[in-house]
Amino acid sequence: MSLLSHDRYCDEITLQVDRLRAVVTSGADLTATVPTCPDWSLEDLVRHMGGALRWVDALVRTRAQENIPAERVPLAGGPEERGDAAALGKWLAETGELVVGALREAGPDAEVWAWAGVLNAGFWARRMACEITVHRADATLAAGLPYEVAPDMAADALDEWLQLVEWVQRNAAHEAAKDLRGPGRSLHLHATDTGPALDAEWLIELGEDGVSWRRGHEKATVALRGPLTSVLLAFYRRLPLDSPGLEVLGERELLEFWLERTTFG
Repeated sequence: MSLLSHDRYCDEITLQVDRLRAVVTSGADLTATVPTCPDWSLEDLVRHMGGALRWVDALVRTRAQENIPAERVPLAGGPEERGDAAALGKWLAETGELVVGALREAGPDAEVWAWAGVLNAGFWARRMACEITVHRADATLAAGLPYEVAPDMAADALDEWLQLVEWVQRNAAHEAAKDLRGPGRSLHLHATDTGPALDAEWLIELGEDGVSWRRGHEKATVALRGPLTSVLLAFYRRLPLDSPGLEVLGERELLEFWLERTTFG
């Protein structure tokens, strides 16, 4: 498994910011509840995502060697007035330009504080590309709009999530993650709409020593099959397992067990 290029992640952040901004300015109800994040309205979601991008901009631009509290990041909370789609969209566009500019200028190897073991700007380019890819799905669900994502980005977002789960289990004191240990259990993800060049299949093993995973077609205790975007969203708990096009084969309870215990990150 290899990462996408730093420029590819930066390009994807730019694209996803533009698409999220299009949701904001589409006439969607900013007060609508986000079904997949029910504590948030659509506006809350956009402010959260923009704030995360502003925070990463501050980290990368200053080459921070320790965390920067959100309250020290200028305009991290978004426009002062709520309910103004034009102002929110403008803030989001400016935010995207700032963070992508900082990431491109830094390059992937610049040393920057991070929370998951990879201490460089490349970590943040990938993390923000994946984060906004999934949060834009949240926004489109709230607004009743269609969603699509490039196959290479969807596959990489699955890789990255599995790496984060693995890292949290091995390095953080998270009770839910500890439950994922155990002998002889495995999950298989199988995208049914991609060619062999992408290798969009995964095997996840829950062993006594923790979670391990790899790309490939192998038998497992339970399998989740369907279009790549649907598999991505289901595995991120954005789509129900019974959604059209998805198929669960084997011990569904294990897949549900996994989803219940990977809500961190």
